Amino acid sequence: MPTVISAPSVIQAAGHPPKRIEEFAGRVNSGHTSVSVAKMTSPGGWSEPGQAPEFEEITVVLRGMIRVEHRGGVIDVHAGQAVVTHRGEWVRYSSPEPEGAEYIAVCLPAFSMETVHRDDG
Repeated sequence: MPTVISAPSVIQAAGHPPKRIEEFAGRVNSGHTSVSVAKMTSPGGWSEPGQAPEFEEITVVLRGMIRVEHRGGVIDVHAGQAVVTHRGEWVRYSSPEPEGAEYIAVCLPAFSMETVHRDDG
């Protein structure tokens, strides 16, 4: 029988100014360890520390633009586009434009604080 996820769990986010994370499926809300699916709402000027996670992340931008810095440069991902970052690859996400961004993040396996490996600071 299908399982309805009635509402997401709101999770505290890294970075400044604070963004909103609403996890629908993952370790916190549904107990999934193989995948996490979250809706992110980030204000203009938001950025988080760099990371080299042990998971693949697929980011689908719904509104605005997300900037993804990586060792080889910078990629701007706009509404209607997606980006895939790979396990062990150093990346840093931000939403530098004034209107911020709204996006879906899918992590395989599920996001965890123990496997994200954020930069210090």
